[in-house]
Amino acid sequence: MKKHVPLLAILLSSLVSLASAQTPQAVDPALRPPKGSQVALVVFEDLECPQCRRAAPLVQQASRNYKIPVVRHDFPLGRMHPWSTEAAIMAHYFDSQSKQTGNEFRDYIFQHQPEIFVTNLRQFADKFAADHKVDLPFVVDPQGKFAAEVNAERDLGIRLGVHQTPTIYVVSSKGKPVEVSDINQLFQTIDAVINQ
Repeated sequence: MKKHVPLLAILLSSLVSLASAQTPQAVDPALRPPKGSQVALVVFEDLECPQCRRAAPLVQQASRNYKIPVVRHDFPLGRMHPWSTEAAIMAHYFDSQSKQTGNEFRDYIFQHQPEIFVTNLRQFADKFAADHKVDLPFVVDPQGKFAAEVNAERDLGIRLGVHQTPTIYVVSSKGKPVEVSDINQLFQTIDAVINQ
């Protein structure tokens, strides 16, 4: 019997290798729904991007209609949008107070986006903080912690192949993520993913 154990181990190892070669490529964990959800929306957005501003209300409406979570990632296009990185850092500061406050800040920035410039971004952030009874320190990110989080989200997007904003994925616990190429097709794409 001992002579057959190595042969059996080699045979089992070969079967495992063959099975893993035939299974579809693993999906990045960032493109899976949060624990407890079957379907979700994963969004990479730039707070200074006009298309992101237009897409945000549709994404929120889809989240409410389908009762699915939205996972938001900041993907500032710093060269094209001069205040987007600073706004993302502020959003991460507000995330540290609560994720809901951070997302409300992002929505607030989208609402006021046409009025915001590099020179008055802080005034808008101060007003948001006062309205939400949150203390916004003079130096928001003295240790660079929030900037590192923003950079990590941008790096994640680059790793996933994000090349524009917004990039929206409908993700499922069962299948591969589907990128929404046309925001007007968001609801149809969610239906298709749910019905897979």
